[in-house]
Amino acid sequence: MDQRQALIAFGALSQETRLQIVRMLVVSGPDGMAAGAIAEKAEVSPSNISFHLKELERSGLIAQQRESRSIIYTANYEALGGLVRFLMEDCCSGHPEICAPAAEVAACCAPKTEEKLQ
Repeated sequence: MDQRQALIAFGALSQETRLQIVRMLVVSGPDGMAAGAIAEKAEVSPSNISFHLKELERSGLIAQQRESRSIIYTANYEALGGLVRFLMEDCCSGHPEICAPAAEVAACCAPKTEEKLQ
């Protein structure tokens, strides 16, 4: 991730509802959530949630796919991990062991796929 991408991502996350949405989607895992369920859980109107989802998708932090009549949103774990790695890139003046716990979280934040489980 480069600085420009990081700034876009941080800009998207700097709003309370959008941060709440990303956290919800991280918890929901690879199954994601329908836009209506996100709006309900965030206690936001459908038009308002649509605006926030578009901003998060534009930032690359979430993705969408259509399933029948619903649009399902999922966290982009690779992008979220990239954002953490961007912050930790030049960690601790050449002492990366200080940042090791955060680096481990960034490396493993994606949910396990079936291939990795076997």
